[in-house]
Amino acid sequence: MSSLSLPDLLWVATIAYGLHALEEFTLDWRDWARSVIGLPVEWSHFYVVNFLVIVLGVCCASVGVTQPQLALAMPALMLINATFFHVLPMLMTRGRFSPGIFTALVLFYPIGIASYSRALADDSVTLNGVLLSIVLGMLLMASPILMLRIKDKSYFRQAEPQPAEETED
Repeated sequence: MSSLSLPDLLWVATIAYGLHALEEFTLDWRDWARSVIGLPVEWSHFYVVNFLVIVLGVCCASVGVTQPQLALAMPALMLINATFFHVLPMLMTRGRFSPGIFTALVLFYPIGIASYSRALADDSVTLNGVLLSIVLGMLLMASPILMLRIKDKSYFRQAEPQPAEETED
């Protein structure tokens, strides 16, 4: 992978994320996420979030040459996902299988590391750019989780409140 340019690696990362979503879907990530990490996720959330990650990958690959610090948000997201949503939960549950672990280990780590290595070797990104990409990756990973955690709070519910029934005394 070392001969690939950063944009090329980001296109590969996008394909890898699609394969990751396929693994998670096929091996029932939703039920795992509900029982292991207590995430109140539905399949519809899974579809929307993974669609947006693919869009993110396309955008990052498209700007990889001119904005590598932004484009590296995709590999940052992949490395964060692999570490905090697959490897660490497996370690904390003493080996309970995590749907997505195969692509996380076989694809996310090598592609993520290769992307950062390429950008640093090309001197196309500074240490501040690397840090910015990691912060962006963290925010991108955290945002759907935060939304799932707050969606049922009364302030965020969009259903109109039902009027109280009048009772005769």
